[in-house]
Amino acid sequence: MLNLPAVGSTNGNDNSSTRRFGVFELDLRAGELRRSGSKVKLQEQPFQVLAELLDRPGQVVTREELRNRLWPADTYVDFDHSLNAAIRRLRDALGDSAENPTFVETVARRGYRFVAPVSGANGDHAGRGELAAVVPITAPRRHHWWIVGAIAAVALVLIGLAVGFFLAPHPPAPGRITPLTANPAGDPVRTAAISRDGRHLAFSDETGFYLRQIDTGETHPITLPEDMTATSISWSPDSDHMVVALAGANRRPSLWDISVLGGNARKLIDDGSHLAISPNGKQIAFVAGQPLHQRIWLAGLNGDPPRELLGEDGDLFGTISWSPDGKKIAYTTAKYTYGYGTKGTIAAADVSSSSQAGGSVRPTVVLSLTGLNAPMMWAPDGHLIYTLEEPRPHQADSNLWSTRLNAEMKPSGSPVRLTNDQGEVFSISASADGKRIAYVKGVPQPDVYVAKLQASGALEEPQRLTLDDRQDLPFDWTTDNKSVIFISDRTGTFCIYKQSIDQAMPELLLSGSQQLMGPRLSPDGTQLLYLANPSWADPHFEVPLMSMPLTGGPAREVARAKWITNLQCARAPATACVYSVITDAALTFFRFDSVRGNGTQILQIRDELAQAYNWSLSPDGTTLAIAKGKWGSDEPRIRLVSLDGAPERSLNIRGWPGIAGLDWASDSKSLWAATPGEKENALLRIDLQGNVRVVWRPKNATVGWAIPSRDGKHLALNVHSASANVSMLEQ
Repeated sequence: MLNLPAVGSTNGNDNSSTRRFGVFELDLRAGELRRSGSKVKLQEQPFQVLAELLDRPGQVVTREELRNRLWPADTYVDFDHSLNAAIRRLRDALGDSAENPTFVETVARRGYRFVAPVSGANGDHAGRGELAAVVPITAPRRHHWWIVGAIAAVALVLIGLAVGFFLAPHPPAPGRITPLTANPAGDPVRTAAISRDGRHLAFSDETGFYLRQIDTGETHPITLPEDMTATSISWSPDSDHMVVALAGANRRPSLWDISVLGGNARKLIDDGSHLAISPNGKQIAFVAGQPLHQRIWLAGLNGDPPRELLGEDGDLFGTISWSPDGKKIAYTTAKYTYGYGTKGTIAAADVSSSSQAGGSVRPTVVLSLTGLNAPMMWAPDGHLIYTLEEPRPHQADSNLWSTRLNAEMKPSGSPVRLTNDQGEVFSISASADGKRIAYVKGVPQPDVYVAKLQASGALEEPQRLTLDDRQDLPFDWTTDNKSVIFISDRTGTFCIYKQSIDQAMPELLLSGSQQLMGPRLSPDGTQLLYLANPSWADPHFEVPLMSMPLTGGPAREVARAKWITNLQCARAPATACVYSVITDAALTFFRFDSVRGNGTQILQIRDELAQAYNWSLSPDGTTLAIAKGKWGSDEPRIRLVSLDGAPERSLNIRGWPGIAGLDWASDSKSLWAATPGEKENALLRIDLQGNVRVVWRPKNATVGWAIPSRDGKHLALNVHSASANVSMLEQ
């Protein structure tokens, strides 16, 4: 038994100034919101909204009543926008959502209602109390035609598009879904796995690594090596220990054995992630290597050295799962294509002793679908459980499906939907009897943030500009430096917007049936240039580069190619514009006139991993900065290619794992670069001698890229955050 204090215990004192709901408590006297005893940051207005709602749980609190509480009668304020922002911040703090509310429900045209049980309020509405008292949620039973359509896949310079496929209608399987964690936004569950006996949940979040007894909610911390965090977990058959992939800053993850009975973690393998222990507990399969150069390996837990099983350059690996008899592994894999993003595949390979003797493993494709995500599990009863993206406008969501496999390792019969709720599935695990399935589900939130640059070069704390729940990605600024130009899929399709940095709502610039990507202004700022990506499968589709007057008017085609992945223009008085075309074996750059088109090839990089490159055109129009470091090469390098015939030179960026985003500063004298990182990373400023300065390290988020305003006083930042929690499906 673990002899450690339970997390989230309270001293039992209660008074009229405290409201409790779920794992939260609101202390009105101290002015604090706490989750499991830890303080949660909450601004004054969201705090007052929560206090008002908790005073009347289950009742509708009108917007007018909230207005009277928040602002005196003689206060002049944009009430609607301000209240919307306060509600959004409150939901962020609680890890709640408007579409599938756990706490705060929107009542159309009236106001809001607190729907969770509350203790300590007037009338003391008893309810869930602490998380230990888990409450089952019945999976919704809906009958729909499920059509998974065009999903925009935006990955820095690679902006691809997934194509559609159809699934027959199936009602959700009768099951019970129970929330196992209730982390707020800003503290997402990183990874989790249920023990083979179905009694415990191991999970990692921003505060540490924990073991929770599922039926009671009792939770204990587990000590990890210093500065290490868990990224994936696999339990042993006896449920007494687990193998965990631990990662540190600028370090590849390694595999460690951790006992739930106590003691120090023991390192097993120096490089490994996405692991799975065999049903007999004697072997472990895992992924190792740099991204786009990864392989699946097999090792014995008794000390046998790792052996490479399969994989080739360009493979992207997701989840590994063992067959119930322990003779095969199934895994999810995908390859980036230059046109349509990724098409997911589930493959299986025989790893029994007979196949190992020949020295090679031949995988068999089990399932290949566009919209197939990485999480997958080979259930104890032989079914394959996998995840699929939903059709727009819910393209950010994914859910669990199940299919039976026949003797030839092919799907047999119709697939069955297991879940139908909001969010993206990040991982799946199950008890040995298959009766309990735990899955991590969250809501990725790419948003536009704006930060002011001080004269010293320091960056003031960035502030969120876009307040919706969809994907928002910045690409340019208006010429007056007052508004950010960005794309958003808030209507289900990516459209182009602009939003003033002192306003809460954007203005729609352009919409359409196609996915509109990469909007940039022409050098003189009068024309809006953009790409129109396809919405459905067409292997012969060419991407048109379009131009439209910023003040409005008909759009016209400037160029067309298969596939244009990025475009940028210099800023007046310079006139240069460049776009790039990617194929399976090369990245080619074309210079074009923003009015007449007339693209002329200026550079070609031949590389089978052409999709790994990122580039930016300097505002003075003289230099292309090109980096192949976004996948974490040993020493990232930035190529500086002159468009005026000057010699090419390079900047070696030492001490960093790679370059994930690259943009020139407004004066063309330095570069903004983001480092790779799934959970946290850094924004760098790099001068033209290769000197690096860390400007910002976002907390509980990652920065993708930085677009400077034309006067160099502000940055528009692509910032990714997420909320994520664990639920359990019982069948």
